[in-house]
Amino acid sequence: MTRKPTRPSPFLRPSRRALLGGAAVAACSAWAAADPAHAGGRRPSWPTEFPLPDGWLPEGIAIGRAPYAYMGSRADGAVYRTDLRTGEGRVLHEGAPGLAAIGLELGDDGLLYVSGGAGGTARLVDARTGTLRKTYRLTDSTGHFVNDVVLLRDRAWFTDSFDAVLYGVPRGRGGRVRTLRLGGDWEQTPDVINANGIVSTPDGRDVIVVRSTLGVLYRVSLRTGHATRIALSGAADVAAGDGLVRVGRTLYVVQNRLNVVAVFDLDARATRAVLRRTVMDPRFDVPATAARFGNRLYLVNARFTSPQTPETTFNAVAVPL
Repeated sequence: MTRKPTRPSPFLRPSRRALLGGAAVAACSAWAAADPAHAGGRRPSWPTEFPLPDGWLPEGIAIGRAPYAYMGSRADGAVYRTDLRTGEGRVLHEGAPGLAAIGLELGDDGLLYVSGGAGGTARLVDARTGTLRKTYRLTDSTGHFVNDVVLLRDRAWFTDSFDAVLYGVPRGRGGRVRTLRLGGDWEQTPDVINANGIVSTPDGRDVIVVRSTLGVLYRVSLRTGHATRIALSGAADVAAGDGLVRVGRTLYVVQNRLNVVAVFDLDARATRAVLRRTVMDPRFDVPATAARFGNRLYLVNARFTSPQTPETTFNAVAVPL
């Protein structure tokens, strides 16, 4: 058993991120607690569940090449780091009142790119020391929610759930933030969560964005902002779609309030997606986002339907790919 962590920083009320629910799709994958690093059972299995501090309000998770998970706090923008081999963790980056850490992505440059939610910021945090390296203000007006992020070539691309734009934050020493307005098939609905999770396309040229409330996936051109709706097989949809993970041409869509991960096969151009199976687990409690390490998918339980208090418990769980 891992020692239950404590939460030293003050609790703040959570930011808005409500999504519409719906009926869960049928098929369910079997659970297997395979060790992602060592086959054959020669060593003890890595934990398949580990705790976060009480009142943490997690939503985003990022994992790089090393076996460490980084999870942000909606309460105050702090970042918690857990060793996947042991389940033990600590607060890596202290937050502050008025901040939030929604989506996270870890780059090969050793920086965490952190979405700032209603604060309209993107923060760069040193993944080794927890030091804040830089803050970008993506918007100066209210009515925005910087939600999720993906790293692609020389930029980190952030979604805005309340505006039809993507923000391209430069990676490296120079450059300016690029605001890319969405067009084509994209239709913005007022006062609901629109753009949410984001990943790169299999060809590495563009991005895939999920529009949560209506359960739609789009391929978005990073050159023009033109959004092309991805055709889903049969009656499949991605209602309550939140975090996205892509492994080759397999796309994992976390449907938070449905407690489901939908697994799609993409075509080469990412214009069609065939639903192959769904993943359910009794430990899911409104999982928000996911990250891959080895043959596992790690998900944080945001528990949006539970009381969001300083005493509310939170955790992350692992399921096999």
